[in-house]
Amino acid sequence: MNQPLEDLMYQAGLTASGCWDQLDQYDRDAVIRLANMIVERCSELIIEQGTDWVDFAPSQTAIRPQYWQMAQHIKQHFGVEE
Repeated sequence: MNQPLEDLMYQAGLTASGCWDQLDQYDRDAVIRLANMIVERCSELIIEQGTDWVDFAPSQTAIRPQYWQMAQHIKQHFGVEE
């Protein structure tokens, strides 16, 4: 378990500090899936904000590098693979 995710679970009241191992495997898997989905969606929203339409070709888009980097940093921080 990624420590930032475990810390957030504790702050949300889902586990006692250091009690991650006391959850059964089904609950751990469900919590990890939910956390990964939230991180993925947040990253997608950041990328959407940093996406510009190309004026001369509306079917093409470009992502501003700083937004892409922010999204990747969040995924890396929470250990979410692409």
